[in-house]
Amino acid sequence: MDNKMFCYQCQETAKGTGCTVSGVCGKNPEVAGMQDLLIYVTKGLAAVATKLREEGKTVGKEVNHRITLNLFTTITNANFDKENITEYIKDTLRIKEELLTKVDNNDGLPEAALWSDDEAEFGNKAVSNAVGVLATENEDVRSLRELITYGLKGLAAYSKHANALMQDNEAIDEFIQLALTKIQDDSLSVDDLVELTMETGKFGVDGMALLDGANTGAYGNPEMTKVNIGVGSNPGILISGHDLRDLEMLLKQTEGTGVDVYTHSEMLPAHYYPELKKYKHLVGNYGNAWWKQKEEFEKFNGPILMTTNCVVPPAESYKDRLWTTGATAVPGCKHISGAYGEEKDFSEIIEQAKKCAAPEELETGTIVGGFAHNQVLALADQVVDAVKSGAIRKFVVMSGCDGRMKSRDYYKEFAEALPKDVVILTSGCAKYKYNKLGLGDINGIPRVLDAGQCNDSYSWALIALKLKEIFGAEDINNLPIEFNIAWYEQKAVIVLLALLYLGVNNIHLGPTLPAFLSPNVANVLVENFGISGIGTVEDDIKLFFGE
Repeated sequence: MDNKMFCYQCQETAKGTGCTVSGVCGKNPEVAGMQDLLIYVTKGLAAVATKLREEGKTVGKEVNHRITLNLFTTITNANFDKENITEYIKDTLRIKEELLTKVDNNDGLPEAALWSDDEAEFGNKAVSNAVGVLATENEDVRSLRELITYGLKGLAAYSKHANALMQDNEAIDEFIQLALTKIQDDSLSVDDLVELTMETGKFGVDGMALLDGANTGAYGNPEMTKVNIGVGSNPGILISGHDLRDLEMLLKQTEGTGVDVYTHSEMLPAHYYPELKKYKHLVGNYGNAWWKQKEEFEKFNGPILMTTNCVVPPAESYKDRLWTTGATAVPGCKHISGAYGEEKDFSEIIEQAKKCAAPEELETGTIVGGFAHNQVLALADQVVDAVKSGAIRKFVVMSGCDGRMKSRDYYKEFAEALPKDVVILTSGCAKYKYNKLGLGDINGIPRVLDAGQCNDSYSWALIALKLKEIFGAEDINNLPIEFNIAWYEQKAVIVLLALLYLGVNNIHLGPTLPAFLSPNVANVLVENFGISGIGTVEDDIKLFFGE
């Protein structure tokens, strides 16, 4: 039987090989097809933009932002709305057709750059042999093309968040578009694609730096903060995803209304920024990682605003309380629009919140975070002294993603089994496996140092490079740091590629290796970078710490 769809971009893909009937994430074949077509036309637009630059012509921000938004829209758990994605396809084709009129010579442009049709034909094109992952027959070429594409999706997410704060990097936009063009070129060898993969990692570092500068420039450097995980008595709005600009606008518009604001999952690190934590009605963080949202959103009672990916198709019981914005969309849920640089209007969601009961309490207490690079480097002397005295034996980077699979309990059990002189460096929602375990501290340094969102993994790169300087290490791999990273979606892919570009070896990646890595491509990563999967907790503790 022919596949109804094919997608293997996330860690939970069906049977560890690919979703072919419907997405584990919840997307149906029609949505999957429109996402594939959106990527296809985005590659076409990128090729035309790249051609124009080769001819010495300029490409405007509208093009860059369209491509960035398109890539972000197709990240796992971001957009389930076929109609919304269809509008993106139509807009992309419109922009591309306008740009084609400015191209002097169409020679060498790929088929995706020249294709256009009516909306009625989108469905047929989406299932054609030219569109989708399986359009590339050679398994190794396909694997590398998809690895690059997923890295670009993660990089686009960083750019999109920076764009929301009016920060752009033309070099990053040009690279994204050039890379999308190159992966359509059948003359490129496997070695060429490996080189492009490493270049994607280089720009991944640049993208993380861009977003870090945008966030800290707007909201100050994250600082060590105790975050309330209980609830108050006022009605509330729960905000999830990653977009700090959306949160800032919501906080301004809810001030003095009697409506409290709570963060959820990847929005937790908002509490660490001085310019955001000053809002007294930013009460605390509600719940845990993204995959528990059906149970937790039910109990929140008030409306929920999803700003980016990590949305799960909602239960009917709270669907009327789920709102989306930005690249995120869910059929049947209200969407709050707002273009680049515009102030969004949250008045409707605020009015709904006023009519709702206060959140049901899930837990009480506080959790500590805010250990991004500036805060950790401020404690550098204390950290270095602890390492030199032997109080801290090693650091283990456990950044990344959480997920539904039972096998992810490994990370909780691994954290609990760590020797007491080991400190966890984390970012992303993976921390919800261990940030409430009460693992204590070492000479006042918490044993779980949370830098923030998955977007903030840049902090660990900077900290590692600073430690390399302080200890006079010739190689970053000689530092007392191990990498045991959980992955789920495409932002984790760009983090991995960035670490490889920086020369980090022997990264352990789990709970499973990506399905999109062919055996030969996986072997390249193993042989050149020492990448491996996880074992049992007991075996990995012995491997990392000799115990």
